[in-house]
Amino acid sequence: MGNQNQPIYILPESTTRTLGRDAQRNNIMAAKLVAETVRTTLGPKGMDKMIVDSLGDITVTNDGVTILNEMQIEHPTARMLVEVAKTQEEQVGDGTTTAVIIAGELLKNAERLLDQEIHPTMIVKGYRQAAEEAQKTLNAIAEPLTKKDTELLKNIVITAMTGKGAESSKEKLAELIVKAVTDVAEGNTVDASDIKIEKKVGGGIIDSELIQGLVLDKEKVHSAMPNQVRNAKILLLDSAIEVKNTEIDAKIQITDPSQLAGFVEQEEKILKDMADKIVKSGANVVFCQKGIDDVAQYYLSKAGVYAARRVKKSDMEMLARATGASIVTKLTELINKELGFAGLVEEVKYGDEDLTFIRECKNPKAVTLLIRGGTQHVVDEVERAVKDAVGDLIASLSVGKVVAGAGSPEMEVAKELRKYATTLSGREQLAVQAFADAMEIVPRTLAENAGLDPIDMLTELKAEHDKGNKWAGLDVFKGKVMDAWKAGVIEPLKIKTQAVKSASEVAELILRIDDVIAGGSKGGGMPPGMPGMGGMPPGY
Repeated sequence: MGNQNQPIYILPESTTRTLGRDAQRNNIMAAKLVAETVRTTLGPKGMDKMIVDSLGDITVTNDGVTILNEMQIEHPTARMLVEVAKTQEEQVGDGTTTAVIIAGELLKNAERLLDQEIHPTMIVKGYRQAAEEAQKTLNAIAEPLTKKDTELLKNIVITAMTGKGAESSKEKLAELIVKAVTDVAEGNTVDASDIKIEKKVGGGIIDSELIQGLVLDKEKVHSAMPNQVRNAKILLLDSAIEVKNTEIDAKIQITDPSQLAGFVEQEEKILKDMADKIVKSGANVVFCQKGIDDVAQYYLSKAGVYAARRVKKSDMEMLARATGASIVTKLTELINKELGFAGLVEEVKYGDEDLTFIRECKNPKAVTLLIRGGTQHVVDEVERAVKDAVGDLIASLSVGKVVAGAGSPEMEVAKELRKYATTLSGREQLAVQAFADAMEIVPRTLAENAGLDPIDMLTELKAEHDKGNKWAGLDVFKGKVMDAWKAGVIEPLKIKTQAVKSASEVAELILRIDDVIAGGSKGGGMPPGMPGMGGMPPGY
């Protein structure tokens, strides 16, 4: 018999492996680092991040998911938290920072329990129960909302934009956004793709406007066409206004020059017929998805028709929804009722670009928010704020319920979870309490970011919630407790339910991992500062 103690290798040599508590420590550490990164951006007093990528492009933003995306995080566990932010962004469009910091805090508190030798399975079970209870509480405290509550709708938008780059003109933007969303709403459902967001540098944020219709990055095809068409009858055409070439290579023998002239004339006649058909239908504006031949352009401009070509398919569909036109494929079967209507179609010069505005549509089911700002960075950040606000409004209407913000729902959930914990026996009780503590990270962070003492603020908040004031939240400007509902700090219920759901799920997922096996190095280890995870393949 040889040596009994000879080690048996089951993994390739270059593999690193982290086991048990070490694996959990590393994973939790990575998650906490991600949460710390975005924590300072939370709330009206949150700060912004400037991210410079490898090409030197600069992004200045307050938006959690943008920050995490731009940072190109490599650590596998840390990337799970980025996924939480992405889910939140897709489902609601806002609350990404909240979701990530709750997840980070859940893991941090779990670490305390792991140190007390509580098994991860126990913690996961407790967290799951707590998450369910938290959802019940959130649904119970939420207030109803309909499309008619204009003041509430406005407050939702203003809340979403407070603390972001758009703050200076939030009143004006709020009016535009509320109008945009209520205009395109079918009942209480809104399709976000019906609201086009166009951005142009120039002017200030205050010059942003809502166009009852569309803005196209297109100019008119012929200089002789009118710059403005009032009471536009709009034809949407998805085939070319050109003479089709034959698909097969045909040779035509010409024996006499007049025959050639005949061919050219024939082509012109076909194009003139096409233009005549358009004019006869009563259309005075044409948007064509494909090309428009020069000859046809000439005939259309003679008839005073405004035309633009190579319009994107998505824009064609939005035009149909905004103007009520049908998209026509064949000119031969054109009838008047397929045309759409707009009060005004005009070409406008912005800097060195020519844009086509389709305005004053009668009952548009697609509208455009035109965002203006002094520099590209400002416009980009306002666009992110507006997208978040639109997402919030859509989420509020589709669920039909809202809560107050300013940390009040998190405090209420924490209070109810502590009550619930006392009904449990066994170690899950400790996990539910840890979950309750984790919920308080939101008001605590709001206080810290505003330079207030978090302990004093949380003590005051707890006292108010114990008295039964479920909407007691933090007034970060005055540094005291306020009734967040009366103050008009309103958020969609869905932000909170989704954040709790994603955060608890990812925390449970990470806690279940007790073994990290990193494949052999193909060059490029982990970024520095990620302990004990050497030799991860790049792009991980």
